[in-house]
Amino acid sequence: MLDNKIHYRTCNLCEAMCGLEITYKEKKVISIVGDKKDPLSKGFICPKSLALKDLYEDPDRLKTPIKRTENGWQEISWTEAFDEVEIQIKKIQEKYGNNAVATYQGNPNVHNVGSMLYGGPFLKSLKTKQKYSATSADQLPHHIASLKMFGHQMLIPIPDIERTDYLLILGANPAASNGSLLTAPGFPQKIKSIQKRGGKVINIDPRFTETSKISSQHLYINPGKDALFLLSLLHVIFDQGIEEKTHLSNYLKGLEEIKEIVKEYSPKKTALLIGIDSLEIQKIAKDFMYSKTAVCYGRMGVSTQEYGGICQWLINVLNIVTNNMDKVGGAMFTKPAIDLVYMTGIQGKVGNFDRYRSRVHNLPEYSGELPVATLADEILTEGEGQIKMFICTAGNPVLSAPNGKKMEKALEKLDFMVSIDIYLNETSKYANIILPTTNGLETLHYDLVFHQLAIRNTAKLSEVLFEKDENQKHDW
Repeated sequence: MLDNKIHYRTCNLCEAMCGLEITYKEKKVISIVGDKKDPLSKGFICPKSLALKDLYEDPDRLKTPIKRTENGWQEISWTEAFDEVEIQIKKIQEKYGNNAVATYQGNPNVHNVGSMLYGGPFLKSLKTKQKYSATSADQLPHHIASLKMFGHQMLIPIPDIERTDYLLILGANPAASNGSLLTAPGFPQKIKSIQKRGGKVINIDPRFTETSKISSQHLYINPGKDALFLLSLLHVIFDQGIEEKTHLSNYLKGLEEIKEIVKEYSPKKTALLIGIDSLEIQKIAKDFMYSKTAVCYGRMGVSTQEYGGICQWLINVLNIVTNNMDKVGGAMFTKPAIDLVYMTGIQGKVGNFDRYRSRVHNLPEYSGELPVATLADEILTEGEGQIKMFICTAGNPVLSAPNGKKMEKALEKLDFMVSIDIYLNETSKYANIILPTTNGLETLHYDLVFHQLAIRNTAKLSEVLFEKDENQKHDW
């Protein structure tokens, strides 16, 4: 009788990177609990981690390629699948041009080291400008602000929440998410720790959320008015002359211009639009300024709105002018063991914006990608450059992209579609061929992206727990 064994790994189902202790016997998971010795998560896990067992054992998970036929879905060999995909790519690009083939990368790609290392070269080999991903659905404002202000799209300052005295949160719910573009497992306890050491957590949100419940104060703001709120905070800081001389003074450009801009946004003028009393705005500005350490953090709510780019820029400005950027307890830059910023930034600025535009809506590209909001129309709109073939990797844009109904109509019109996915879902059901990969417990894993965004500099390699079946293939 074989004894139970213990396997340690990092959960790859969200940004939190929680350490797991998995008890298993032969090829069966017995239990999944938090790894108390993990230096980042310290034993914390959320319910998602338990899904690693469900995903591994799910009888509906695909393990071999399937092809859509008149008689339904049929299993085919890897050789047959690869040959047909290759033939279709060449056929369509030769007839309509390289841009007739479009690609979409879903969120799971950044949680998988194989996709991260080999996805880029594959997309580059297609020589198409019709590239899309989940990035444009929720986080481009962060990257634009970092590119324009700091010179690299991934040089995103991370709130030092374990040492700050004042945390101002806008449009985020980290008590539920454990951070986004901020890897901080066990976030609720970190909020309580701030309060326990005498600090404050102020939550600004149109909704009363899980984070609101445990914050020191929740303030309702009118949706889409975060930029006005940030401008008003800066107005108070500059108007009263209470901004500090920052240690970054020699690196700043345009400070005087910002002072002129914010003159027009006094709390008395903006309070009614913002939905927060002018005296409350003034108090937050002063508390933030005079706190020993403070940091402002904004995420989805301030990104997925008309003024998302301005909001993320203003959050950085607020942290800079109050001397809380690149400082303990403020917003800091990480130093991960595998430093993507350093590795990709050796040749200079990394990231591009508006080098070309989408065919239909004239939307700007960002770092070789077009906004996913235009993808369906690029398929549906006839003419030169129309998308005829679609390759979707670990994504479900019918559910996650804007206007899912239109996306469905678009996918039905394609000449050929390939999904690299472990499920037959709302998007992959329109594919001609589905190529399934191994999943979490069957792969080696190292978080290339989220160590870059974590509140502690840790490094962790997860070995393979269960060897894949003979007929399975890893995503790489």
